[in-house]
Amino acid sequence: MRSWRHGVARAVACAASGTLLVSCAGFGGAGSQGGDSINVLMVNNPQMTQLQSLTEEHFTAETGISVNFTVLPENEVRDRLSLDFANQAGQYDVATLSNYETPIYAGNGWLYPLDDYLASDEDYDAEDILPPLRESLTGEDGRIYAQPFYGESSFLMYRTDVFAEHGLVMPEQPTWHDVAELAAAVDEAEPDMSGICLRGLPGWGELLAPLTTVVNTFGGTWFTEDWEAALTSPEFIEATEFYVDLVREHGQAGAAQSGYAECLNNMVQGNTAMWYDATAGAGSLETEDSPVRGRIGYVPAPVERTESSGWLYTWAWGVQRSSDQPDAAWEFISWASSAEYERLVGEVYGWANVPAGKRASTYENPEYLQAAGAFAEVTRDAIADADPLDPGVQARPAPGVQFVGIPEFTELGTRVSQEISAAIAGQQSVRDALEASQGLAEEVAEEYRDE
Repeated sequence: MRSWRHGVARAVACAASGTLLVSCAGFGGAGSQGGDSINVLMVNNPQMTQLQSLTEEHFTAETGISVNFTVLPENEVRDRLSLDFANQAGQYDVATLSNYETPIYAGNGWLYPLDDYLASDEDYDAEDILPPLRESLTGEDGRIYAQPFYGESSFLMYRTDVFAEHGLVMPEQPTWHDVAELAAAVDEAEPDMSGICLRGLPGWGELLAPLTTVVNTFGGTWFTEDWEAALTSPEFIEATEFYVDLVREHGQAGAAQSGYAECLNNMVQGNTAMWYDATAGAGSLETEDSPVRGRIGYVPAPVERTESSGWLYTWAWGVQRSSDQPDAAWEFISWASSAEYERLVGEVYGWANVPAGKRASTYENPEYLQAAGAFAEVTRDAIADADPLDPGVQARPAPGVQFVGIPEFTELGTRVSQEISAAIAGQQSVRDALEASQGLAEEVAEEYRDE
């Protein structure tokens, strides 16, 4: 299997050819001012805004380290992250990055390795981090470059009360065709409720995350092992037509503009009977003030030709290599990723809100299991079963379940998602969307074949 290190090398060249590497600070760059202050860039999801609200009283008061947060939507975080870290400008000491960016950034020399901190910080218990996440945040040099704030896979969520009322039975391991039949049955029985909610919003981290898992289990892949683009293969077409037809026929209104947040809201408000998405969504469904709390069932991601099909993802904390505050940055990371912090969230916001999916001890904690018992085991198993190196039925040239682990995927995936979202909106056929997408993918594949 070809290594994705070739993509890392080209990412540096791409950056150098533009304006990203105008200056490259080494250690002691332009990071936060003063030894008691760090700058943190992070995504504006609910669990991270909770972290922001808890930091001053529970971290700064104890350590004396002030934390200056920049909190932005995901796409804006990624844009700012790539610019600042590629430049090694040092504006941010710490940033949230995923298991997609971490190996690539590590290979480029943009991240500070954390192994020495992990080895010397006995209170942190690095071995408690779930192995799939630990491995996904490790560079090709074997060093660890980030620590998870939370981890997730994907699963199917469904309204148990609605299913019981209409005599519908959810299999313990549903296939996608089972799901389609159940969605149609709900549509017929509940005129004011959609059968399922699926992402249709353009974005490589939006629409393409669930869709690519469907492609995998239907037998497709973005690229073959020898770097042939495969978006017009029979398997890729079948999976994409299935997904588009399912959301158009039995999905939510405005599907082409629905992402994670919109589907979560639909599920909370009782507007949909099923939702296939991130395991992290379960915490919001089971909060004390959720109108659907206790009425949701959770089963593994639907399959067709594979034994499992859930994705693997983590929002993790990485330290910019040029930061002049690595010790203070580690103090923050080790607190924000600790079992101690999980307990704090449980006590303040309720145990269902804990940023879980990263530590084995979380799934042995009676307080967490009492609050999250409906989804804890399914989540843990989904993360354990995810295989970024072999998520489908054929070998592939780069790692990733719901993404392709090469630098070009951010642009390629976003452009392909726009084509498929247009098909969901009824503006073109799936085959036309994939014909256009095949050309985009072939341009990327050709560069890798030439290497």
